[in-house]
Amino acid sequence: MSALSTLNSVAFTAFDQDIKWSDMVGNVIGLLALALGWRRSIWTWPAQLVSGLVLVAAYASAELSGGVGKQLLVAGVALWGWRQWTLGRQRARDGSIAVRFATWRERALLTGGAIAGTLAVGGLFTLYPSLSWSPWADAYIFVGTLVAMVAQARGLVEFWFAWLLVDIVGVPLAFNSGLAFSGLVYVIYFALVLWGLRDWWLRTRTPVLKGAPA
Repeated sequence: MSALSTLNSVAFTAFDQDIKWSDMVGNVIGLLALALGWRRSIWTWPAQLVSGLVLVAAYASAELSGGVGKQLLVAGVALWGWRQWTLGRQRARDGSIAVRFATWRERALLTGGAIAGTLAVGGLFTLYPSLSWSPWADAYIFVGTLVAMVAQARGLVEFWFAWLLVDIVGVPLAFNSGLAFSGLVYVIYFALVLWGLRDWWLRTRTPVLKGAPA
């Protein structure tokens, strides 16, 4: 049996849903990545990278080509975010990553990018139904995830709001796709996002180091 076949084999069955190893392992690592992001640990990025690569197998087995594309893009953005935090462009006085609220211009760019991206990706999925059986919901999650990761890389509190909006659609889509563990993880994500939002909100009061590069 190949490594890919092993990843996509059934780990166990719960509530009449087959839980695949790829779905379970990828999402557990994803949960770890979110928790590390909450703590502003640079290890959030390699964890997101590994999670994305493992989930490629899960989405491929569910025949969700759009999901495969999203996870590959997530892996790419994780490498970029890892570099941003490694460069230490945003440091608080305690040496951790500094966080802040986005400016109105940044919010407009993130929102505009999310809307335009969703329309473009949703249109692509609609033209090519083999890419996704739920084109607009998949496009929404696809683009929303990328917007959230970009905001996280820049240390913006709005990162958490983006994840909340992704979760609203991600939970039902995951269950309907037969990825029950992904659906359960999205529910846990929701709780972690609320805690992370509170922590980052409070951290906006931590001064940034003078002379730190912008």
